[in-house]
Amino acid sequence: MTKRLNYIDWMRGLACVVMFQTHCYDSWLNSEARQTTFFAWSRLGGTLPAPFFIFLAGLSVALVTEKLREKGIARNEIARQIVFHGAEVFGLGILFRIQEFVLGLPRSPWTDLFRVDVLNILGLSMMLLGAVCWLAGSGSPAAARNRSLVAAVAAAAAVALATPGLWTIWRPKFLPWPLESYVNGVHIFNLPQPWLFPLFPWAAFAFAGLTVGFWMFTALARKLVGWSFALLGAAGVAICGLSVLFDRMPVQMFGAYDYWHTSPSFFLMRCGILLAILSFAYGWCRWGLGRVAFSPLAQLGKTSLLVYWVHIEFVYGRFSILPKGQCSIPKATAGLIAIFVAMLALSLFRTRWKQRKTGAAPSSQLQTSSAM
Repeated sequence: MTKRLNYIDWMRGLACVVMFQTHCYDSWLNSEARQTTFFAWSRLGGTLPAPFFIFLAGLSVALVTEKLREKGIARNEIARQIVFHGAEVFGLGILFRIQEFVLGLPRSPWTDLFRVDVLNILGLSMMLLGAVCWLAGSGSPAAARNRSLVAAVAAAAAVALATPGLWTIWRPKFLPWPLESYVNGVHIFNLPQPWLFPLFPWAAFAFAGLTVGFWMFTALARKLVGWSFALLGAAGVAICGLSVLFDRMPVQMFGAYDYWHTSPSFFLMRCGILLAILSFAYGWCRWGLGRVAFSPLAQLGKTSLLVYWVHIEFVYGRFSILPKGQCSIPKATAGLIAIFVAMLALSLFRTRWKQRKTGAAPSSQLQTSSAM
């Protein structure tokens, strides 16, 4: 078992908290509260959790791949493990959709069974990562790492650049809508829907995470770990600047420019933010309060898939703890606090139950390949 990396857990936990606030306010606030600046900032924060989870999945795949390569494991076996784990996550996504459909009866439409959600695309993205690691994995570990890093950058760029066209002029309309939805999130509608999670652009975040993960195993990064994370943070700030610069260009490279949904510039902005937060998370967990024995964020990060799965039903589902669309900001905030405490308690219960079951010490319980 690979020792847990606290900063990855902490960052996943942060994604959970931002996700909680996004979902709680979106589900519970009344129409008047939805017109406020407060709600606008909540929605802006909601653009981050999915990139967090997908990016960190890519990063974790790179870390596990490098560990296996250093042990001399054949690239076929490494790819098989990654693809199999991605298939498991994809299967969980299908199971989650079936659960939501059953619990939503009789009002839930059958088409919801084919809705592309974050777990579906996370699983498929991991399978694609496995394919990239296989294609670039021949030769020595160092040579495989360098090829994998270049391939990951190229794949991230290709997905981001192809997204605007695949949402507009290059739409694969010849595909049945359940399949086209995995390309652009069209679902049952005439146009792609920004609230869904198709491969374009979301898989690009997995390749970005894969890139960072392989970078962390380069000779320079391993020799100067702290400085390498500082460099990642600086790169994140620079990438955000590039995003703003590209967005302000008088001539856009894409005929249908939609900054908030399909633009490569927005992809760059979110990648820059992710790198800056990753750098901060490393420093916080190495030198800051993240070193303390118990961190609520790190704890949530250890069971992020579980708390994601459970909280949805108590926020959006039949068992919502507050009336949907009827709450003021203070009331919804009280519900958010209740969700946070309940999910933290659930996370602690899950961790301690697993420790009792396996008899393992807490420090040995993590595998860095966790999807969420």
